[in-house]
Amino acid sequence: MPVILVANPKGGVGKSTLASNIAGYLAHRGHAVMLGDIDRQQSSARWLAQRPATLPLVRGWALESTEQLRTPKEVTHAVLDTPAGLHGKKLAQALKVATRVVVPLQPSLFDIQATYDFVRELQDAWSDRGATAPAVGLVAMRVREGTLSRQQLQQFIDQLGLPLLAELRDTQNYVQLAARGLTLWDIAPGRVARDLAQWHELCAWLERPSIP
Repeated sequence: MPVILVANPKGGVGKSTLASNIAGYLAHRGHAVMLGDIDRQQSSARWLAQRPATLPLVRGWALESTEQLRTPKEVTHAVLDTPAGLHGKKLAQALKVATRVVVPLQPSLFDIQATYDFVRELQDAWSDRGATAPAVGLVAMRVREGTLSRQQLQQFIDQLGLPLLAELRDTQNYVQLAARGLTLWDIAPGRVARDLAQWHELCAWLERPSIP
């Protein structure tokens, strides 16, 4: 079963925004989706509490720590939102169940530095797993076109050697939708056409069969 881990030890990079929209996308594709949240802030859990019952179902996955990670049998896809500071034993436990890792980051020096260290830790953690290591991709959050920070982010990503799956623009759409338990796929496409276009490659990557 695909288990998508959304992780970056840096706080405030948009992990919950990304995790909830991934879950919403998969639900709209007809998958039986569960969204777990091991962040103390429980942002994804609060988002689920606001989600209208008339929309494609995203089930909650009650978790208090990475030690309780057991992928449920009644779903086809699971998305796991993670806390800031995820590393060491907790990261290793989360990686045991993950088939894909999505790393959100913002175009700032602090985010770049934290993400560089995290990617190195990921590489160390999966070095012993060989072919069973999860696929990893990056998602740039709150990107503003034509800025110096965006150029610096691209240079950093080129050095990492990991695929950039999406560049999501800095917009209030995500904030306003999250407040109502919604995703980009829950409203008229014309209202968020520009944002949906930015998700095209990421969505294709999420649906791609995992390498056994």
